Amino acid sequence: MKYYLPTPEPDSRDLPPPAQDIEPWGETRVVGKPLPRVDAYERVSGTAVYTLDMTLPDMLYAAVVRCPHAHARVVSVDTSRAAAMAGVRAVITASTPGAAIPWYFGGDGPTSTLFDERCRYAGEEVAAVAAETQHQAYEVLPHVQDDEVALTPEAPALHEGGNVMSQDTSERGDVEAGFAEADVVVEETYHTPCELHTPMETFVSIARWDGNRLTVWDSNQGVFGIQAGLARALSLPLTSVRVICHYMGGGFGSKLGLSKYTVVAALLARMTARPVKAALTREESFLCVGNRPATMIKLKAGMKRDGTLTALDGVFLGSGGAYPAGATSTYLVQALYRCANVRIEDSEVYTNAGPARPFRAPGFPNCAWALEQTMDALAEAIGMDPVQLRLKNIAAVLQINDTPYTSIGLSECLSEGATAFGWSEARAQSQENGHLRRGVGMAAGMWAWQGDPRATVIVKLFSDGSVNLNMGASDIGTGTKTTMAMVVSEELGVALDRIQIEHADTGTTQNAPSSGGSQTLLVMAPAVRAAAIEVKNQLLELASAELDRPAEELMLSEGKVVPVGEPDAGTELANLRGLRGRQVLVGVGRRHPHPEGKIALPFAAQ
Repeated sequence: MKYYLPTPEPDSRDLPPPAQDIEPWGETRVVGKPLPRVDAYERVSGTAVYTLDMTLPDMLYAAVVRCPHAHARVVSVDTSRAAAMAGVRAVITASTPGAAIPWYFGGDGPTSTLFDERCRYAGEEVAAVAAETQHQAYEVLPHVQDDEVALTPEAPALHEGGNVMSQDTSERGDVEAGFAEADVVVEETYHTPCELHTPMETFVSIARWDGNRLTVWDSNQGVFGIQAGLARALSLPLTSVRVICHYMGGGFGSKLGLSKYTVVAALLARMTARPVKAALTREESFLCVGNRPATMIKLKAGMKRDGTLTALDGVFLGSGGAYPAGATSTYLVQALYRCANVRIEDSEVYTNAGPARPFRAPGFPNCAWALEQTMDALAEAIGMDPVQLRLKNIAAVLQINDTPYTSIGLSECLSEGATAFGWSEARAQSQENGHLRRGVGMAAGMWAWQGDPRATVIVKLFSDGSVNLNMGASDIGTGTKTTMAMVVSEELGVALDRIQIEHADTGTTQNAPSSGGSQTLLVMAPAVRAAAIEVKNQLLELASAELDRPAEELMLSEGKVVPVGEPDAGTELANLRGLRGRQVLVGVGRRHPHPEGKIALPFAAQ
């Protein structure tokens, strides 16, 4: 079983306990309401500054020389012509001091370097200049790009030991006995193609050194993850690396991790003592910054006439490309539906292609696509409605390790979704005309991760009643800044336009996990709310002493402290002497740990 986690699953014992027990909201005034995004004007007017838009004084531009072959050995790199060109300020190759940085890590350590003499996919980095072009020579080697062909004895080996990246097998129950008791058995083979992220803003970094301190503006999904990666690659303390990304023009998983072009920009900037911008072309972004790789999935499933799933047998084959990356996931087959007998064979192989990167969860869409078609085939074989078939087989626990769920919402997703959609009526109107069919379809799914709860947020309330929200989370287009401001507004009764937001800057904001793994709202909102509640409690205590009313008889609304039940008797926050005397109230909030002994996973139906 493999699935992508942006950071290691933390042990709850490593996390601070929540500062207080926070009750769920009842009726809300702001949260859940259709409000404009707080940065809507900047985004639609063009005044939002993305990394690709930026130009720094005295800035140079990096160009990376890439291998044009799927598999080759770099015989020589001739830098003389490039170094002699007017305007060239730096040339960097594998032999440049400080450039031998380990890259791509497998089970036994690094499997490559920043500029490796053996290039295993077209587009792999060979050299870079703060200029336009360079000349190189290659010994072209045999290559393989098909994952099934990569397993054959005749296929050229990408690494010592062959092309098998990993092989996992797992089994629970007795699969053969499960098929024996089945009334219907279906078996299908599914192929999914390689897909590319293609964000509107391509991949770009700008690096600038101030002495031994490095500042990087980078289009990414998590500034703290990039900071940690740069610090490791360049052997710097975290305090010497600052990463900033206030706007990001699309990523979809491809911008979750540190990329070579960012390190190249940093090295060239250090060599030249000038800022360096490395912006990949669209063609480069197709080659070397990740993809959702092709997969082959064979599924065999057995079922009784009453819709009981008796056995699942899956064979998965995928390629993470030329280096360890993670291409397949068998999680849904093992966990989504109740089945006592499951067998999995999961293999990943090396091919001469760019390494895989998260793309709405590595392997999950592929696995869901195959599993849900198999479930539909079973439903048709026994003549049962696809919704009812899935309702019949909902699992009570996470079957991979028998951990209880905190809640199971799949039955509600299926039933309420079908009602809202008008599923039964729509199915009754389905038509078949020769080779053409007109109808409706549905599918279910789940996600395998609770999120990384290590998030800290600071909320400040100033003497005029305005608020600063300080958080490290990136807004990757999902409206994170707006949703977090809504949480603050809900707790403090302050309008959204009175809330100023600092985010995604390792130099000025608090630690937050990357915006990936469908975790940002789940992880950040409780931390934001906890910080806002801490400010609210301080404010109500000040107001209680000043207004001679118990704090529990006061509430915050529309920038005022209001006695409960007396909406016309409010006092403006700016008129509170205690707040003017303190000038600022500060609240620090953290996300609560995951529940002990249970797992909170989300379910879905479409």
